[in-house]
Amino acid sequence: MALKNGLFVFCSFLASLIFFVGHGLYNSTSIDYNDFSTTPSKKDFDWRERLALFQGDDHSQFLDTPAILTRRQLRERSEKRAAALVKQDDEVTVKLENAALERSNSVDSSVLGKYSIWRKENENENIDSKVRLMRDQMIMARVYIGIATMKKKSGLAQELQQQLKESRRALGEAISDADLSSSAHEKIKSMGQVLSKAKEQLYDCKLVTGKLRAILQSADEQVRSLKRQSTFLSQLAAKTIPNGIHCLSMRLAIDYYLLPPEKRKFPGSENLENPSLFHYALFSDNVLAASVVVNSTIMNAKEPAKHVFHLVTDKLNFGAMNMWFLLNPPGKATIHVENVDEFKWLNSSYCPVLRQLESAAMKEYYFKGSHSTSLSAGSSNLKYRNPKYLSMLNHLRFYLPQIYPKLDKILFLDDDIVVRKDLTGLWSVNLHEKVNGAVETCGQSFHRFDKYLNFSNPHIAKNFDPNACGWAYGMNIFDLKEWKKRDITGIYHKWQNMNEDRVLWKLGTLPPGLMTFYGLTHPLNKSWHVLGLGYSPSIDKSEIENAAVIHYNGNMKPWLELAMAKYKSYWTKYIKFDHPYIRSCKLGE
Repeated sequence: MALKNGLFVFCSFLASLIFFVGHGLYNSTSIDYNDFSTTPSKKDFDWRERLALFQGDDHSQFLDTPAILTRRQLRERSEKRAAALVKQDDEVTVKLENAALERSNSVDSSVLGKYSIWRKENENENIDSKVRLMRDQMIMARVYIGIATMKKKSGLAQELQQQLKESRRALGEAISDADLSSSAHEKIKSMGQVLSKAKEQLYDCKLVTGKLRAILQSADEQVRSLKRQSTFLSQLAAKTIPNGIHCLSMRLAIDYYLLPPEKRKFPGSENLENPSLFHYALFSDNVLAASVVVNSTIMNAKEPAKHVFHLVTDKLNFGAMNMWFLLNPPGKATIHVENVDEFKWLNSSYCPVLRQLESAAMKEYYFKGSHSTSLSAGSSNLKYRNPKYLSMLNHLRFYLPQIYPKLDKILFLDDDIVVRKDLTGLWSVNLHEKVNGAVETCGQSFHRFDKYLNFSNPHIAKNFDPNACGWAYGMNIFDLKEWKKRDITGIYHKWQNMNEDRVLWKLGTLPPGLMTFYGLTHPLNKSWHVLGLGYSPSIDKSEIENAAVIHYNGNMKPWLELAMAKYKSYWTKYIKFDHPYIRSCKLGE
């Protein structure tokens, strides 16, 4: 019985919804919905006349025989039971309405408006009530087109189809009522009349429910497809270098190589191997990004003269990186720029990654056209074919003692970070004989080891805990003495050699980093390093304000157009848009 009552309530609710959509009976201050209603038919008046006759006084002339009294009692009992059921159904309907109202009220009206077919009152005029009404009408038109076609009512199906085309044309790309054309009101009225006719001829609760479910499933599949396309395009966009940054690099490089050799040198070369100073390692091929890292660090440093920046870039950007910092020296800080291609010790006989990149299998993986490049396929693997994984700049972090043999500690920084506070306190953090000081990222399950490593492989399963906490690359304090003592680079080489066929992990530097520094990482306070500004829109502003370093890890880098606007100002704060080179390359536009 409960099941039947529930089905009755659902069908009643659905019928009411269709009635509202068909007749345009939404409570809105901006639309006169009475224009869309239909007049009662003659059949309605006949039924009302018969009811009035039945309720008249003429029936009192009949004698109340025992049989009549018994039937009357049974009828009264049935009427009471029916009234109770109706009341129960009404209570359920009211509960449904109240629940829907509560859910509607919880929606952020600044984004979606206050539209709800359940809303009994509207305090403010909706900015999108007509738009949403038209969309609802179009959905119901699609439902009835399917039913009309199935029941071979071709005339009604064509009428609905024509009205649907006109509504689509009138709606266009509108997202609020202000965007609608002047003909939208008439289209709403016409569609309401056609839907009313369709309801009278075709309405069937089971059929309509089935059609709505089919539309919902189709929409769900389209959403999934669009998400795949969005992922693919965002990965593609993340690999690009904006024209402005490319222009900046080319102009700086030309001017650098026009300088006489004696003007290409930086001051402070005596500081480069002084272990008592604060040393930073920054590996980047992005001039603008590197400038933000250096500028933000120095502007927030208490003693800028004690800071030394070791920049490594590639051959293409070596001249540009030098020229930028020659023109824009970081105050009293020391800076040194090197070319990774001049590290002769970094060759394929020593470095497993270089050897693997030269292999036929890796070239096949990266460069052959057999891989899917369509919008709807291959998006999950596209991130691992990012050109940054082909660059040794991305792998230099495992060779810090080889690059800086005279240093005891060094702070590694990615080029997609912004420094907001003085970082000198990191050099005094006790790492407890660990090699790496980093902020852990295991607040959520997907940042644990089983997210990055293949635990179906026995080498991984035997050596690592799948629930071990991951940590962040991007701001890491490294004890280079402990590094050498524990032969960290040798551990990295061992795992990299074992992963030549990519069975232990996919590409990237975080998975081998987690393995190499397993058990050798000291957790830093989370306020040192806040991540996610390149993919998460929900980072608390107070976390950002209190952070020493904020990290735009993810695809939405601050120098790209797809960057999140709410975070971009933290990065652009450290760019001088009136600089002649930046202005000439139109980077401020």
